Amino acid sequence: MRDVMDNQPESNEPEEPKRSNNRGMLTKVAVTALVAGAVGGGAVYGGATYISNHNSTAVPSGSNSGGTAKTSTLNVKVNSQASKVYKAVKPAVVSVINLQKESSSSTGISGLFGSSSSSSSSSSSSLETSSEGSGVIYKKSGNAAYIVTNNHVVSGSNALEVVLSNGKKLTAKLVGKDSVTDLAVLKINGTDVKSVATFGNSNNIEVGETSLAIGSPLGTDYASSLTEGIISAKKRSVTTSNGTATVIQTDTAINPGNSGGPLLNLEGQVIGINSMKLATDSEGTSVEGMGFAIPSNEVVKIINQLIKNGKIVRPALGIKYVDLSEISSSQQSSVLKLPSSVSNGAVVMTTPGSSTPAGKAGLKKYDVITAIDGKKVTSTTSVRDLLYEHKVNDTIKLTYYRSGKEKTVSVKLTETTSQLNN
Repeated sequence: MRDVMDNQPESNEPEEPKRSNNRGMLTKVAVTALVAGAVGGGAVYGGATYISNHNSTAVPSGSNSGGTAKTSTLNVKVNSQASKVYKAVKPAVVSVINLQKESSSSTGISGLFGSSSSSSSSSSSSLETSSEGSGVIYKKSGNAAYIVTNNHVVSGSNALEVVLSNGKKLTAKLVGKDSVTDLAVLKINGTDVKSVATFGNSNNIEVGETSLAIGSPLGTDYASSLTEGIISAKKRSVTTSNGTATVIQTDTAINPGNSGGPLLNLEGQVIGINSMKLATDSEGTSVEGMGFAIPSNEVVKIINQLIKNGKIVRPALGIKYVDLSEISSSQQSSVLKLPSSVSNGAVVMTTPGSSTPAGKAGLKKYDVITAIDGKKVTSTTSVRDLLYEHKVNDTIKLTYYRSGKEKTVSVKLTETTSQLNN
């Protein structure tokens, strides 16, 4: 965010003077425009009248007591659906604080003079706030309450704290996390939890419907902030550091600190977990109103697996692949030797190891995967989605092209993503 939002000064000029000069220049331009408009209007519309009646328009003298003001006694009753949702869900939304170790060397005399004493006596470690995000309480069971948030909110933590909407701070325990979907589940003492959120069906959302976000943009100082927008797209494929994700796109304002908080419909149901926003495009152009949330149906599926196993176990082929659309048409013909009828697929870009599922099935570099169990592969995202419909040790039918010929092979998914990086 810093590189997008901040305007850095030229390297050969001091920062503060230039910033002050810019403000002064902008002020002068604005004032000049306003004065020019007023003078021009007076000259054309009523200059003669103004001059002839100059004395009658003089500022009145005497007491200024007539200039006092008061507020209205009218009580406006706000009863919008957004307000109802906010009041109902706010108690279930929390701030999540990521605490990490910060080491500091001793500044005593021995430290200054390079004492050879052990590090335990010359340095100390303490937990300090590394980052802050949001989360939503979705379940209370007995004395425990469970929170879903983003994996990147809790990543690298040495300890976690949760701040309830009433300001009470609690210690949180990590139940499980998943970097692929960017989700994590936390557990807290539920004694002070009075309300939990419910999940809606993200398949039922519509483009154009109102969406709300509650969270802590920029940290706990702005906790329980509400923003409103619409659903911009139901299923948008975006590239992340962990691959491609299918997410909900919204123009509801989402900022750093909103990560892990709920995206809500007007029934107050959680339809997504806010995860990221697009701040600039590939050319550095500033972008507004493009936020993304993990669909609630995916969230529920991941939560249940994390509760059961503490991690997500997924099958893997043991290959690296790219989208066929990234390969030029000339190379599709000359290198891959694909018939013109094949326009979608995933191209194998590495030679599979002999012990991997793909290697055992005989796949080779530059094979083009076009279907899994008869379902078309339209992109690398669909390979992952179709693969993740299965469990480890399942056998799938994989259709691919090699040197222009279509082939089908059975692949037993004996490996997991924890063993193979794909």
